[in-house]
This record gives sequence, C-alpha cells and structure tokens, in this order.
Amino acid sequence: MGNLFDLTGKVAVVTGASAGLGADAALAYAEAGADVAILARRLEKLEAIRDDIIKNTGRKVIAISCDVTKEEQVKNAIQRVLHTYGKIDILLNNAGVAEHCAVDEATEEEWDRVIAVNIKGLVFTCKYVVPHMKERGYGKIVNVASVNAIVADKSDLFIRHSYNTTKAAVLGLTKGLAASYAQYGLTVNALGPGLFESEMTSERLFKSEEFLSLYSYMNPSNRPANKGELNGPIIFFSSDASSYVQGQFIAVDGGGSIV
Repeated sequence: MGNLFDLTGKVAVVTGASAGLGADAALAYAEAGADVAILARRLEKLEAIRDDIIKNTGRKVIAISCDVTKEEQVKNAIQRVLHTYGKIDILLNNAGVAEHCAVDEATEEEWDRVIAVNIKGLVFTCKYVVPHMKERGYGKIVNVASVNAIVADKSDLFIRHSYNTTKAAVLGLTKGLAASYAQYGLTVNALGPGLFESEMTSERLFKSEEFLSLYSYMNPSNRPANKGELNGPIIFFSSDASSYVQGQFIAVDGGGSIV
C-alpha cells in the first residue's frame, strides 16, 4: 500500500498560519513532504515561520500577507501560489476568530467580524481554489471548525454565540462542498479542535485556573490538548489515506463532546 500519509510532491495552502494551529499545521505538512504556502495578515510573523520551516525541513515555503475577509486579497494570494508552484493539492482553511459574544449583548460589528473571518473567509478561499482543483481532478480541502460547532459552553468565561454559529455553518458548508465536488475528485472534510493553547485562547482561558480545572474535570482525558495533537487528523484528511472520506467531521477534543 505504500505510505498513504506521504505528501511528497504535494502543495498545501494554509490560512491563518501566523501562529498556533496554522503554524503547527504548516510545519506538519512540510515534514510530511509537501511544499507550503502560508497565508495570514501578519507578514513579519509569517516570514519567521517560513524561515523556521525551511531550516527544519528543507521544503519550499512561501509567505503571503492576506486578509481572508477581503476577496481581492484572497484572489491575488491564490494566483501567486499557482504562479509559484503551478498547482494546489491541499487547502487548509484554518483562519478563524472568536469573541466573547452573548447574543443579548454583542454589537452588530462584533457579529460581523466573526462571520466575515469564519464564514466569508472560507468561502473566498474555496471560490478561488476549487476551480483549479476541479480542472485537475484532484484536491483535498480541510476546514478547521471547532468542537463548539456541535457543543456549547455554559461557563461565563466562554460565551461565544457567534463562534458557535459560524463554526456550525462551517460544517454545513463542508457537507455541501463535499456533495457537490466529490465527482470531480475533491474530498472536503472538517475538524473540530477542543481546547488548544493559541493566541485565541491563551489570554482568557489558559490564564484562568478556574476554567482549566473545570475543563479538565469535565473532559475524559482530564486535560486540554497538547501542541501538535491536531496534526495527525489534518494529515489524514489531507492525504490519500482519506480518499473515500467525504463531508465528515472529527472532533479532536479528548472526548469532551461525548460526555
């Protein structure tokens, strides 16, 4: 069978790659043999990550400043990737934001920001990558949703109604894309990370002993996720190991969603 998880010769695009899960995924792709394009708004951070990946893996990596909420920027970024590498095999839609957002308190601007990044950003990247994948008859799209697409949090520290809403929408879009484009050789699947430390979570959640204690007590694994624990499922969905997997969702949450 060979190594079904080998990505040698593949080109992966990662959005939201300037920190956290996106940066980890970019390195994991390179370690699996892929060349990588990393996209985010903060070019300086991207360039540092690019240099580190090249140093540690020897793979080709390009860093592109791109705000996924701006369609023209997404279009230009994808065109640059295609000009550089000639193809895109894998798209990891990782860019995302979360706000402490209760439906009875949040402003329209707060809702708009989360919707723009978490939904529109994903739509824009797919809009410009899918035609290329359809033409080639091959493509792997992996959408980073959240375990909060299927479960909610009661803690006052963690009221994120806009996040719940948009991440549930990612699951709906994942199924729609998979159903429409499987016939063209594309697979489209989604992942639901639980609590990983990142820029999004470190300030409010990982500095709260009360929250971490409660989370660990409620989680069958008795802990938050460790760095890198999302990479295995990402590589699975991005490789030929998942060639007959369509429109599926894997919760990577230590079992938190089953209790």
